[in-house]
Amino acid sequence: MTRQLEIVCTSLRDAVDAQHGDADRIELCARLSVGGLTPPPTLLRKVKSTVQIPVFVLIRPRGGDFCYTNAEFTRLLHQIAEAKSHGADGIVCGALLPTGHLDVERTAQMVAAAHPLPFTFHRAFDRCQEPLTAIDRLAELGVQRILTSGQGTTALEGIENLKAFAKYAAGRLTILVGGGVRPGNLKALMAAEGLQEFHSSGRDGKGRSIRKAVRELSFIIAHA
Repeated sequence: MTRQLEIVCTSLRDAVDAQHGDADRIELCARLSVGGLTPPPTLLRKVKSTVQIPVFVLIRPRGGDFCYTNAEFTRLLHQIAEAKSHGADGIVCGALLPTGHLDVERTAQMVAAAHPLPFTFHRAFDRCQEPLTAIDRLAELGVQRILTSGQGTTALEGIENLKAFAKYAAGRLTILVGGGVRPGNLKALMAAEGLQEFHSSGRDGKGRSIRKAVRELSFIIAHA
């Protein structure tokens, strides 16, 4: 499997930088300060009309936990439908039960709402109890990817879990490595068996363009 790089984008400038930096895919969202929220449809339309690489859309109606009220979940399903109508190439979403276990019923509804687009279960997985059982259920539901740091604060800290998750998934779905992925640690993450897709914001916390970081990440992947 060819290694792939997904870049988190919150603006049209980010998306253009990601494409120019040779990213394979964009995850489009808003408000990274709270972990990412559903982006406005106007932004999705602008990005889709400007870039050619796939744009996966984060669907998260609010910050905080991933246990949604009925009203919030109805809004979430509406946002999935709206993203599809405006050209999303994939959906990124997730839900947990108050116990911390995977909300199988609602995840099934989200996957069905996203169909036929590919579905990524986002970093709610890093708060999920019984992650191996969750991998089984997500694979059964037709989820294509799980975005995870291996339940560590960063992907590098969670590297042993990431390797275990990839081995356990055994090709049924892809473990998308996220959480502090930067040029300085990408080689170490790539060296782990079974990890082929990487997710990064490309940000240094100083408000600078992400283009340089994306190019560095893409170069490391291309020359591994």
